[in-house]
Amino acid sequence: MYFFRLALAAALACAWLEGAVAAPLDVFLTAYPEPLAASAQIELSADRMNTQLDVFDLRSRRNNPDNAESSYIANRLSGGMKVGDAGWVSGSLAQRVNADSGGTYRFVSWSAAGQYRFNSQDAWLPATALRLSAWGNFADQTESAKAVLVPGAKLDSIKITSPADQQLQADLIGSWTLSSQTEVSAMLSAGRSQLSYSALAATTTLDSCQYKIRFTGNAIYGALAAPCASDIYIKEIYDNSGRLGIDVAKELAWHGNYVQAGVSARWQRGPWAVRGGYVFYTVERDSIDAILMARKQASFTQSHTLGLETSYRIVPAMQLAASVLLNSNLFFNDMPVNYNTGTAARFDSATSIFGLSLRYDF
Repeated sequence: MYFFRLALAAALACAWLEGAVAAPLDVFLTAYPEPLAASAQIELSADRMNTQLDVFDLRSRRNNPDNAESSYIANRLSGGMKVGDAGWVSGSLAQRVNADSGGTYRFVSWSAAGQYRFNSQDAWLPATALRLSAWGNFADQTESAKAVLVPGAKLDSIKITSPADQQLQADLIGSWTLSSQTEVSAMLSAGRSQLSYSALAATTTLDSCQYKIRFTGNAIYGALAAPCASDIYIKEIYDNSGRLGIDVAKELAWHGNYVQAGVSARWQRGPWAVRGGYVFYTVERDSIDAILMARKQASFTQSHTLGLETSYRIVPAMQLAASVLLNSNLFFNDMPVNYNTGTAARFDSATSIFGLSLRYDF
């Protein structure tokens, strides 16, 4: 017992200290997150997405062959514990890997949340809880070999150093206990996203010569990447006129506000439990979507998520759960760090992510 409490405390401490995955799991939010007969819970989970697991044939229905062949792996440690009679604190850390024809992208995801139930159910009035959370994603760098077209140039490859996103979110949750076996919940959320990065570099071809390019605001500096066979070439390029039409800060480090609303239900009988839910999400970003519109490129501001989970209590303190999350627009609402002017078109793809979880209550 002491070991499990120590492990949970360590997991929560890491989540808080690392800074603190959220949005897709919001589909199951309830005013009663705590276990009925325990004071804490720790969970190990693994999520997978690939062509073989796309049993609903969601990705092939969109005109984006690159996404149809992409894959996703995530492993997560999460936990929570009671605070008093009506409080619940939780946190998580996850390693996430997404791969497509442009490369493999590795991110660490974190979350920390506190929830307080400030009233119990009274006739038709639900039990109501307020949840405050911080969550985000970060990587040392992401590098893509997939060409990106920008005004006046074609970038053959792109490398972003220290990409990250951070979110602050508030949720108002209401839950109705219809019977000893059935619970129905509804939630309304609002939050703010902020993206950041430390540097952007790229390669491009000019007059048959390849150059390495660094961006600082609208200014670009390019140096010849290797000896060039062309008879006429320049060794260095510098332009601060903004002729490429790229404003790195606005296109990579955007911020925005979002709201989401959802409903969910939970049913339990004996050792079996089933829960399902739906979340609608919409975001308003500064600058970046206007830039995409000016370039006549696709942008996306809304998404829909459906979740279904079945769990079985193996022993009184342990559950095994299997889940599926269906999302209308890739990792639209839980990994904003991936959304920029070079990648926005890739979000025109639905996903089906399958997961397995092992939970221990104590």
